[in-house]
Amino acid sequence: MVVHLTTNASFLTGTQTFQRAVYLIHAPGPLLPVIEWAFIFAPLLFHAILGVWIAKTGQNNTDRYRLTSNRRYWLQRVTGMIALVFLFFHILHLHGWFHADFWLHTVQAMGFGSFRPYNAGSTLAAAMNGWIWPAFYLVGVLSCVYHLANGLWTSGITWGLWISPAGQARASKVCVAFGVVLAVIGTTAWYAAVAPSADDVAEMRQIEDRMYDAALEAGLVPDMPEKRSAAETHSVGESLHAADLDGPKRDKVSTKR
Repeated sequence: MVVHLTTNASFLTGTQTFQRAVYLIHAPGPLLPVIEWAFIFAPLLFHAILGVWIAKTGQNNTDRYRLTSNRRYWLQRVTGMIALVFLFFHILHLHGWFHADFWLHTVQAMGFGSFRPYNAGSTLAAAMNGWIWPAFYLVGVLSCVYHLANGLWTSGITWGLWISPAGQARASKVCVAFGVVLAVIGTTAWYAAVAPSADDVAEMRQIEDRMYDAALEAGLVPDMPEKRSAAETHSVGESLHAADLDGPKRDKVSTKR
């Protein structure tokens, strides 16, 4: 999650920086799904199943013992459930869950699976149109940040890394600081995705296409049309432009740096 949020936060520095980062992520090519399942999805599934079991079997006693640690335990369970729902729809929203063509055609017709790695910035910004998805992502990202930061502290207690009250207090300060920093990074990533206007999206698309043509000519990326934004991006951009005409224009994110 730290790498993911940091990569997305680089979007604020410009389209080119973000696109280069996405190119690097997709450099493994056919091995990328294996890496994703081995190091991301499988551990997440295990953690989710274990977390749901703990949440269902654990007993909340914050009504009787109004201690900070009890409240943190309760928030850990709540943010865990929010994070689970968030990740479920986040992957559907941008990636469509599975990469099979028949499945992607189905979910894309419903407005999901809209992210294209070789047009990373423009498709991400277009997917954040309106206010529902931005609000959903903000709550989801902050819930994930709390769940990770507080989870590190409680895991240290469970594993016997900090047992004494003094050790737990020191570890708590470190985890809180880590959570604050990660929350800033996550909020930056969120803002970078929701701030661009329709004109920004169109400009990003042009920059990304030029970068792709240059990378393809240099042999740095394979010719994979499924990873590029097709004609539907224009219709998305047009809908964004119409939304801008009907409402206040959002702040722009630089696309030239």
